[in-house]
Amino acid sequence: MKNIFLIILSLFLVTSCEKEIDLDLEDQSGNIVIEGNVTDQAGPYYVKITKSVAFTKANQYPAIENAQVILSDNTGQTETLQYVGNGTYQTSTFVGQSGRTYTLKIQAEGKEYLSQSTMPEAVAFDDLEQDSFVVGGETSYTLLPVFTDPQALGNRYLFVYTVNNNPKKFFSEFSDNVNNGTANQRPLLLPNDDGDNPDDIKVVVGDAIHVEMQCIDQNVYTFYSALLQLSGGGPGGGITPANPPSNISNGALGYFSAHTVRKKSIVIQQQ
Repeated sequence: MKNIFLIILSLFLVTSCEKEIDLDLEDQSGNIVIEGNVTDQAGPYYVKITKSVAFTKANQYPAIENAQVILSDNTGQTETLQYVGNGTYQTSTFVGQSGRTYTLKIQAEGKEYLSQSTMPEAVAFDDLEQDSFVVGGETSYTLLPVFTDPQALGNRYLFVYTVNNNPKKFFSEFSDNVNNGTANQRPLLLPNDDGDNPDDIKVVVGDAIHVEMQCIDQNVYTFYSALLQLSGGGPGGGITPANPPSNISNGALGYFSAHTVRKKSIVIQQQ
C-alpha cells in the first residue's frame, strides 16, 4: 500500500531535522485501514474505514460502507456510529472526557476489530514563541510551544500544524523522557521547502501558523514515532519499510486515538 499517511514530523532535540514521510508501506492490499479519533472537545467524532491497495496502484482507497461501528467507554456510555459517506462514520451524542478509556469495536466484511485508547489529562497550552535561524542565507522559522510538563513521567504529545489555509498537515511528537516535569524546550521546525513541487511550503513573514496540541496515550505515540523510523530518520539511517504498529486488533492498519485538544495560532513576524 502506498501513501496512507503523508506526514511531516520534527523531533528537534532528537534528530535536529524535519522529515516528510511519504511511506511506501508493505504491500498488504485488501487490508482494512481504520482511522478513529475521540477528543475532549464537542463532537461529532469520526471513524474512517477503507481498504488498502498495492503500493504500485493509484492512491484511491475503496470505502467500506456497511460496517457496524460501536464506540463505548468505561463509564457505560455507548453509541453505534452512523455512516455519512466516503468510508466515514460519525457519532451524534457521544461525549469525550479525559481520564476515560474508550473502546472501538468494528464489524466489517465478516471480521471484528477492537481497539482501546485512554484519554490523558489535558496539559495547558500557554503560548507560542517564534524564533528563527539562518543557514546558507536562507531564514527558517521555529515555534516553541509554551507548556509545562506534569511531574509524573509518561506524558506524550502530538503537535499538528498547518500554514495559512493550506490543508497539508505537519506533525511532531514529543515525550517527556527528557526534561520531565519542566517547561518545554523543544521547538517545532516550520517548513522551509520552496521547490518546484506545488505541495511545497516555505514559511515566510506574514504566514499564519495554526497549531493543535494533543495529549495522547503511549500506543498512539508509538504509532507516530514509528513513522519517523520508517522514513529513514532513526538511528542507523532507518529500517526496512513496514507498516507502523497499529493499536487495532486482527491485522487492521491505522490507529484509534482518544486525546485532548488545545489550539493556538500565530502570525510570523519580522525579527
